[in-house]
Amino acid sequence: MTQKTQATDRGQKWLAGAGLRPTRQRLSLATLLVGDGMDRHVTAEGLYAAARDAGEAVSLATVYNTLRAFCDAGLMHEITVDGTRSYFDTRMDDHPHFFWEDTSEITDAPPEELEIARVPAAPAGAEITRVDVVIRVRKI
Repeated sequence: MTQKTQATDRGQKWLAGAGLRPTRQRLSLATLLVGDGMDRHVTAEGLYAAARDAGEAVSLATVYNTLRAFCDAGLMHEITVDGTRSYFDTRMDDHPHFFWEDTSEITDAPPEELEIARVPAAPAGAEITRVDVVIRVRKI
């Protein structure tokens, strides 16, 4: 089995595990995201550029819609750093992130070093679904 075939197979299994129909565009983006078996933090613009570099005919709007579908299916988490940019993470366990202010990149922070003693109770009629921790850093 070639490396490209293995990557496509990973993408197909990833989509199938969430019950998503493997359209050509979903499969090509899934292969870029999980084809090598590594976790990714991407922006829609970055994934769009990677798809174009790979020769995929896909629009930026399709990338946004596909990332939203992947999040809705439980394949990815959206991490909002500020109101202007979202990052999408293929690693699904709870873990904190570093946001590198000088490069605008997101990386995983070591979860074993994070201690949260208590979070506020959810307001009446609501439940906490997750807590996102983004630690802003810059090189010195």
